[in-house]
Amino acid sequence: MDREQLEEPLLRIIEARHHDPFEVLGRHVHGDQAVVRVFLPLAQQARIVGPNLSLQRIEGTDLFEGFGSIDEIPERYRIAWTDHLGHGHSYHDPYCFPPQVPEFDLHLFGQGRHWHAYRILGAHAHSADGVDGTLFAVWAPNAERVSVIGDFNHWDGRVHPMRSRGGTGVWELFLPEVGAGSLYRFEIRSRQGEILVKNDPYANHFQVRPENACIITAPSEHRWEDDDWLRSRSDADWQRAPLSIYEVHLGSWQRDEAGNFLNYRELARRLADYVTKQGFTHIELLPVTEHPFDGSWGYQTTGYFAPTSRFGSPDDFRWFVDHLHQRGIGILLDWVPAHFPKDAHALARFDGTALYEHEDPRKGEHRDWGTLIFNYGREEVRNFLLASAVYWLEEFHLDGLRVDAVASMLYLDYSRDPGDWVPNQYGGRENLEAVDFLRHLNEVTHEQHPGTLMIAEESTAWPQVSRPTWLGGLGFSMKWNMGWMHDTLAYFAKDPVYRHFHHDLLTFGLLYCFTENFVLPFSHDEVVHGKGSLLDKMVGDDWQRFASLRLLYSYMFTYPGKKLQFMGNEFAQGREWNEAGELDWHLLGRPQHQGIHALSAELNRLYREVPALHELDFDAGGFEWIDCHDASQSTLSYLRWARDGSFVVVVLNFTPVPRERYRIGVPRAGVYRELFNSDSEFYHGSNMGNGGHVVSEEIPWMNQEHSLELTLPPLGALILQQV
Repeated sequence: MDREQLEEPLLRIIEARHHDPFEVLGRHVHGDQAVVRVFLPLAQQARIVGPNLSLQRIEGTDLFEGFGSIDEIPERYRIAWTDHLGHGHSYHDPYCFPPQVPEFDLHLFGQGRHWHAYRILGAHAHSADGVDGTLFAVWAPNAERVSVIGDFNHWDGRVHPMRSRGGTGVWELFLPEVGAGSLYRFEIRSRQGEILVKNDPYANHFQVRPENACIITAPSEHRWEDDDWLRSRSDADWQRAPLSIYEVHLGSWQRDEAGNFLNYRELARRLADYVTKQGFTHIELLPVTEHPFDGSWGYQTTGYFAPTSRFGSPDDFRWFVDHLHQRGIGILLDWVPAHFPKDAHALARFDGTALYEHEDPRKGEHRDWGTLIFNYGREEVRNFLLASAVYWLEEFHLDGLRVDAVASMLYLDYSRDPGDWVPNQYGGRENLEAVDFLRHLNEVTHEQHPGTLMIAEESTAWPQVSRPTWLGGLGFSMKWNMGWMHDTLAYFAKDPVYRHFHHDLLTFGLLYCFTENFVLPFSHDEVVHGKGSLLDKMVGDDWQRFASLRLLYSYMFTYPGKKLQFMGNEFAQGREWNEAGELDWHLLGRPQHQGIHALSAELNRLYREVPALHELDFDAGGFEWIDCHDASQSTLSYLRWARDGSFVVVVLNFTPVPRERYRIGVPRAGVYRELFNSDSEFYHGSNMGNGGHVVSEEIPWMNQEHSLELTLPPLGALILQQV
């Protein structure tokens, strides 16, 4: 039969361009007769099992069809066929099953309100009419045809075209007897005839790069044992609790002796031991969402629903989280809804059109990063991102998300030249659609998972980032205090001789300190791209550099706000961070680095155990200046208060000159114990101090009725507490 003689629907099946293969394939009833058609490109002969009805090849094609009575051909049937090598095959025909994704789920997804869209889209173990297999579903509204391809069909897009669910834009197909471990992708034919091979946006597991096909996953077999942790988390008053975060890149924290990655389970054991000894309350993971390029550190995500396979399976990652929770350690994930990479196998022009991104590059592309911007005005895209956030909190019990690059989401002119951006409907620079998405994101995550934290990396003066949405805020729990970080590091980069000219870099932050719930970050961004390590940023000889680093950390842990340190900072990593190898752990064999390590652990302990250092981090009542004006001697002194009226005294000397008989005012008479001295010999300091305690004098000073006469160590910090 010539192609011209074939009916158009059959020709579209053969040419793999039919938008509704169920119109042709499967069982079709005409009166009391039924016809079955199957497409078998490798078959020599085929039949229906049971009635043993032979199927005849339609001449010149790989289509087979057979006729029988409706009683003879059951609704669900198996096909047996023999290939050209004489090998036999048998399977249930996918095209004899009705639609499997419920209409209500599709409706919610189209409305952008399906918080668990990952349960219907993607690839999932499924049973239909007693037959087990995998249900595939993908959103590709502008495709002409979508097929499931994989190692089960020789990656042939003609074999398993999917069913279109009409105006929803969703395509689905149930494949019987295809199960966990199989590799798959989607082949998409655009309306321009372009053939695209795309990974599943909702896939839960991928091959290890540079291979990157999706892997069908079995339902999780992990049995969670962190119920006590989750209960305590939901009941906790996180604003008044200590939060000290250890930021970790799993691929370069530690490796095995051969330099290879550790798996999630070994990483969990080692991190739990280490973080417990160092006193951090939480770890924050640089993105472990799947990504093909190591050098992106995870920030160019291609798998928004998949822990990276570099370190193991999804259940291995569940074990990782569970183990840390059982050891009393919380886990935050760096999550990236601001942009995505242009990799051809991922989200970019997914169905041949700008589906997840904007068509206009003035709205849809970050040229600085070479990435694309999500279209937050499209409900299905918003739903994709919202479901991803819920997925990590619900399926992996994470304690919160640090949302990357929020500033780039909020402003339409972010990092753009004049005229290279499109104003909003009111002529402004605010991305109103992104603002609406962020508010909705925070409302849903906080409501569904009480006690979890949403933390914004936001570097501008956008108001009320960490205030409730019902007050007009964005609804985040906290935001990074980038201003404090930049000012502080700029100050420490000054030669101490000139620091008195820059005293305002230390005091300015208190003008806005309590306008947001702030995290104080010394993150990975400060130790890459030629910036050197934190130790490199300190000035002077080795003694001054290590003393300055001890002072920097002391200032951070006594300043209002929660704390974040990137891995390696806690022992004065010597080199700039490099993701291609592990940290310089050998430095812990040197006394100066041991001193920083011990100081970091002690500051964490004090921060956790002394209420005045954490209870009122977000409340102006928790901070009081003693003296912020002594620029000539480059010193600061202040009080940190607890809710019960207890307090600590903090005095900081930012020069290498000891200050003897230095008087400060204190609110109460009594004996003050030197709770902490950054110059102690325990931290490899010069051990200059006050002999362990100081008795106040009834000499009014600095608006206080009593005062202390102190010896301030060079480049040193003191914390004193009334006995």
